[in-house]
Amino acid sequence: MTEASSSPAISSPFAQLGLPAELLATLAEVGYETPSPIQAACIPHLLAGRDLLGEAQTGTGKTAAFALPILARLDLSSPRPQALVLTPTRELALQVAEAFAKYAHRLRNFHVLPIYGGQSMVIQLRQLARGAHVIVGTPGRIMDHIERGSLKLDALATLVLDEGDEMLRMGFIDDVEWILEHTPENRQTALFSATMPAAIREVAHRHLREPEEIRIRAATSTVAKIRQCYWTVRGVDKLDALTRILDAEERLDAAIVFVRTKIGTEELANKLAARGYAAAALNGDMTQGLRERVIEQLKNGALDIVIATDVAARGIDVPRVSHVINYDIPYDTEAYVHRIGRTGRAGREGVAILFVAPRERRMLKTIERATRQPIEAIALPTREDVSTLRISQFKRKVLDTLANPDAAPDFFTGVIDEIVEENDLDAREIAAALAYLVQAERPLRTGEDDSQEPPTPARRYDRPPREEIFTTGAPRERAPRPGREEILARRGAFADSKPRRYRIALGRDHGITPKEIVGALANEGGIEGRFIGQIDLFDDFSTVELPADLSADLLAALARILVRHRPLGLRLTDENESPPARRFHSSGPRRDERPFTKPGRHADRGHESDRAFPPRKKPSRDEYPGAPKGRKHAKTWEKRQKKR
Repeated sequence: MTEASSSPAISSPFAQLGLPAELLATLAEVGYETPSPIQAACIPHLLAGRDLLGEAQTGTGKTAAFALPILARLDLSSPRPQALVLTPTRELALQVAEAFAKYAHRLRNFHVLPIYGGQSMVIQLRQLARGAHVIVGTPGRIMDHIERGSLKLDALATLVLDEGDEMLRMGFIDDVEWILEHTPENRQTALFSATMPAAIREVAHRHLREPEEIRIRAATSTVAKIRQCYWTVRGVDKLDALTRILDAEERLDAAIVFVRTKIGTEELANKLAARGYAAAALNGDMTQGLRERVIEQLKNGALDIVIATDVAARGIDVPRVSHVINYDIPYDTEAYVHRIGRTGRAGREGVAILFVAPRERRMLKTIERATRQPIEAIALPTREDVSTLRISQFKRKVLDTLANPDAAPDFFTGVIDEIVEENDLDAREIAAALAYLVQAERPLRTGEDDSQEPPTPARRYDRPPREEIFTTGAPRERAPRPGREEILARRGAFADSKPRRYRIALGRDHGITPKEIVGALANEGGIEGRFIGQIDLFDDFSTVELPADLSADLLAALARILVRHRPLGLRLTDENESPPARRFHSSGPRRDERPFTKPGRHADRGHESDRAFPPRKKPSRDEYPGAPKGRKHAKTWEKRQKKR
C-alpha cells in the first residue's frame, strides 16, 4: 500500500506524470501548476492500467486524479463508451461531467454524457444513440439503460466508483455490484472513498484485481483555509440568530445553510424569504430541473442563500459560496466534513459556522477530535451591531447610486421637485419616505437591543443554602421521587411496547415505495429502523407497524412529512379494522380492497372507509311509494323515478 502525505514537498509537476501535451496545456490554462497529493499518487498507476483503491477526504482533487488518466487513454475515433463513472448523487454526476469537459477542452470530438434520474429518458436515449466516450451517472439510471440495452458496455475500459462510502450510506452498494457484474472482466477499476468501511473493502476485494492502495494522510481532515466556529444555542431563537449572522458577516457572498430534514429546508427558506433574503430550498423531493435551476441561480447571483439537506448538497461546487452554516448539527463527523467542504475549495477561503445546543456539546467535541482542529466559540452579534452594519451598507449603496451616471439623477430630481411643490414638503421628508420604502423588507433599525446570551446561571454550589437543609444537624435524606418507577418503565416502553398498525395516506397509485416510507420515518421523524416493522402497500393507502405509544406531537409531525410532494398522513388505525392480508410485494389488491360496485354476498367485507363507492342502498317504500319489494328491476325502477 502506498502512503502519501499532504505535504507539498512530495508533489511533482504535472509534466512528470506522463500526461499528454494537450492535457498539460489545458491544465496550464485553468491555472493548475502542481498536482495535489492524491493526483500525484494516483495518476501514474491509472495511466499504467492498474486497478486502484484510493482513500482521501472530499475536496482533495479526486476528480482530476481519475479524469486526467481516463482522458489520456481514450480512443477518440470510437464513439462507444470507454469509461463509466458512478456517483451517488445527481449533483456530483453533473460536477464530474463538467470537470471532464473542462479538462478535455483541447481534445477534438470528445463527448461526455451525464445520466441521472429525474431527467427525460427520451433525451438520454437520443444522446446515447449519438455516442459518448465517457458516461457519468447514478447507479439507478445506469441500471435502467443497461437493462433497456441502450447503454452498451462491451467496449468499456475503465470504471470509477466515486464517493464509495456515500454510496454505501445511501444503499446503492447492491446496485453498484450489479453494474460491475455487467461490465467486461478485463476492465480497469478504481474506487475512491473518504473512508473505507468493511463493506467497501469487501466490494473492492471481489471486483478489483490486485489494486494499488493509495491513502492520503492529511494533516487535518478539513481544509485549513476554512475558519470554523460555533455558537451555543441559548437565549435567542435560532432563526433570529441566523439572520443576525447573515447581516453581520461583512465578507458573506453566498451561503449554504444545512438542516436535517426536507421539511426543514422548505420552512426555513420561506421564513428567510419573508424577511427579505434571496433564499431557496434544495432537497431530494424537488424535481431535477428545479434543483439545477436553484444551483444555477446560486452561481449567477440570483440567489444568495440555499437551505439544503446533506444528500441534496453533495457535489455542489459554487465558487461564490463563502459560508456554510450548520443550522442543525450533523449526526456524524463525516457529514460535517462533507458539509463544510462546500466552501474553501481549490484554495479559496471560507467560513463554517455550527449551531450547537447545550445537549449537543458531546457531538462538538467528537467533531473536533475527528477533524483535529479546534472550533472557536463566537458571540452572537447584537441587534445594535446589525443595525449599524445595515445603516453603513445603506449609505454606501446611496453614494454608489449617486456616482453612477446611468442612474439618471436629473430626471428623478425633477420628480422630487414636483412632489415638493405640489405638497409643500421638505426634500428631507421625501428622502426619508423613499428610504423607508427601499428598506421596508429589511429595516435598518432592528428594535431594542437584547443580550445575545442570558446571564450564566449560578452554579449549584454558588446558590445560597436552602433553610430546610440546615434545620437539623443530621444530613438531609432525599425523599424518593414520586412515580420514579413509572417514569423508568415508561422510558423503556418505546422499545418494549407491542407494535401497532398505522395507516399512511399514500399507496401504490401515488408511486410510493417501502424504501421511501422507511426513509421518511427514519430521516424526517427520527424513528430508528429497528422500531419500524412490517410495511404493506395497497392502491390508495399503506400500513406500517410502529411502536404503540408514539406521542401526539410526534404523530402530528409524522403526518406532515412530505413524500412525493404529498403529506404522509400517518394515523393510528382503528382497532376494528381488519389487518391487511398480503405484504407490499403481492400483486394486486385484496378482494376487500377492490372498488365496491354493487351489494352482494361479500358486501360486508373490508372497511367501509376504504371502498371507492359506498354500498348501494335498497329503494325504500317509505321514500318511493310503489317501489318493488325485491331487488329485481330495482335499479331500473329507481332510474325512472329520478327522471320523473
